[in-house]
Order: sequence, then structure tokens, then C-alpha cells
Amino acid sequence: MNGEMVSRLVGVLVVCLSWRAAVGEEPIRVGIIGCDTSHAVAFTEILHDPKAEGERAGFRVVVAYPGGSEDIASSRERVGGYVQTLREKHGVEIVESIKEVLAKCDVVLLESVDGRPHRAQAEPVLRARKPVFIDKPVAGSLADAVAIYELAEATGTPCFTSSALRFEPGIVELRDRVGEVVGCDTYGPCELEPHHPDLFWYGVHGVEALYAVMGMGCETVVRAHTEGTDVVVGTWGDGRIGTFRGIRAGRADFGATVFGTKGIGRAEGFTGYGPLVLEICRFFRTGRAPVSAAETLEMFAVMEAADESRRRGGVPVKVRDVLEAARVEARR
Repeated sequence: MNGEMVSRLVGVLVVCLSWRAAVGEEPIRVGIIGCDTSHAVAFTEILHDPKAEGERAGFRVVVAYPGGSEDIASSRERVGGYVQTLREKHGVEIVESIKEVLAKCDVVLLESVDGRPHRAQAEPVLRARKPVFIDKPVAGSLADAVAIYELAEATGTPCFTSSALRFEPGIVELRDRVGEVVGCDTYGPCELEPHHPDLFWYGVHGVEALYAVMGMGCETVVRAHTEGTDVVVGTWGDGRIGTFRGIRAGRADFGATVFGTKGIGRAEGFTGYGPLVLEICRFFRTGRAPVSAAETLEMFAVMEAADESRRRGGVPVKVRDVLEAARVEARR
């Protein structure tokens, strides 16, 4: 079966799922892989809202595999409580394997807080051709991120990842009202986790907001690092400059300043997961990702290039070189 035929079959699947929910026959069954993040519970609560309307209506989380990572405290110490909430409050069946999840669901939320197992967890989902949203970070390395998207393409399976900050209304409104964007500065919390590239763990939120405004085209990255702060400067091919300030000292919040041809706009704060969950529901219904694989991989390459710049003492690093090296590693 060639790639075009697979894509057509998956397209028919997502249309049938959407139609089935729309006519009220059965909900679209959602399976969760990884219950060691608050997102597993928060997304379930939004999907199970009895007042859900439009594209967000008609979904039901029916099954979940707990997962968990013993060497990350925030995973190890929280997974039990989240599993209990999903089972007792939301009626979610808890199973012992990803295989069991796939047998009982139509679409998948891959929620494991640890990005390292994402490649292994995503592989059976993609081979089963179940549309999948992969929570941040998409993987624990750029090479694994490349491998995930290459398998998604090969199997014709709809797949996307995103931080909720990409769809934060304040960020979206800024982008739309300053005219043509000529530059952007974002900032946000940037806790580090030793098993992940520095920005993958939490800095990804601010970098995602930067990409939501600037779009693709970053060519070089420079990073300055201290114990309390990271400043990452990206230069786009058209001469625009975007920056991310990662905060570990002092008050930390999410925000952005956008520079445009018609004005300068500012936004601060985070209002919740609703806009992201709406995009996930649209994705599950249509099979069309709101964020392309190319943009996601470039964005994670920027974060990897920031690590490489730090290792080299703050020199500029080409994003293209980092991404090409990851593609080679992914295929070994």
C-alpha cells in the first residue's frame, strides 16, 4: 500500500469519526498514553464538560495507560494521583499497555511528561494509524522528533504537537493587530531538567509563542546563559530578529512584545488550555494539523542550536546544520 493510499484511508477514517459524533451515535473515543502530567486530567475535564458545544462536543476519554518515569520526581510522585482522578472522577478505564489503549480508542493523546519515551510510545500509535496529539516536548531529543514525524509521514497518520501558548488569545491577537511582524521578544519560565535539552522541558512554551508570531525561517541562534536566566537570539533569513528570555530567577510569567509595521503590542499571562484543546478536537475531526511538521522540527532545532551555542561559549549556530545532523542520527 503506497503513501497516497494510506493518506486517503486515514482521511476517510477521520471524516467517519467526525460524522459519527455529529449525528450523536457514539462519541469519538479518546485514549491517553501517560498520566503523569496535570494535562491528562485537565484535558479530560475540558472534553467531558457537559456544556461542550460545536467542535469540542462529542469526545470521551475512555481509556488510559499510566506510564511514568522513575527518574523524574514530578512524574514518579504524581502519576498515582492523576490515575486515581481519571478513574474515579471521570470513569476512565486504566490499562496496563499501549496495545490495550489502541484497541479501545479512535484517537490518542500522548501525554507523558517525559519526552524521552515519546518515540517508543508513538511508534505503535502511528503504525496503528490512530491520529495522535503529542504533548510537549514532542520528544527527548531532536533526532527522536525527526523519527516520529518521518514515521507519521510514512504511515500517513495525522500527528501534531504544540504548547498551549501557541494558541493563547493574547498572543494571537497581538500577531493580528500590529501589521506585518518585524520582530518579537517572548519570555517565560525556563526550569531545566537534566534528562532533556535545556529548553525542551519548559522553555518550549516561550519558544512556541515566538514561533506563533514569527513563523518559520530562523537561520542562526545565539544563547547567553547564567544560573538564573537564558537569552536566546534567533536571526531569520529575512533579517528579522526574535528573542526568548527564559526565567529562573525572580518573578516568572509568560509574555510577548511584538514589533510590527503598524505598532508595538504586548501581552502577558496564560489563560488556560481551552484554545489548545479546541485545536486538538479540530485536528481529530479533520486529520489536518494546525502546526506543520516542518515548523515543529525547525522550532526544536532552534532549541537544540541554543544548547549547541551554549556548549560553544555563545557563538552563532546554524539551525540547518543542527537539523541535518539530527536527520542522520534518526536514521541510524
